Amino acid sequence: MLSYSLDRGVLVVTVHHDPGIGGRAELLTQLEGLVQAHRPTPVVITLEGPATDGAVVSVVLRLHRTCRDLGVLMSVVSTSAPVRRVLEADAESTGTHLVIHARTDTAVTAAFAAAA
Repeated sequence: MLSYSLDRGVLVVTVHHDPGIGGRAELLTQLEGLVQAHRPTPVVITLEGPATDGAVVSVVLRLHRTCRDLGVLMSVVSTSAPVRRVLEADAESTGTHLVIHARTDTAVTAAFAAAA
């Protein structure tokens, strides 16, 4: 469902598949575990093509609130413009700023620069 690596001191997590409604809690637990284990490392969540349904979007928004509470910089990558718009709209409705990129390399560079 996901994979991760470190790139220039940034935790890059790729979500390969949407977990569906039944898998949201498990995915969130895995992501929160990675964030906690690598804290205070900035986090980039990359959503691959099949991982762009509503369940994964809600997990990403929940993780963003967790990262905000922990003081961990988080951004999201999706090549899907509709997914980026949904993430932007939902993040704005909760009053928190979520940085969203179209490319992983751009997100990692921005997170690395922000953490420096």
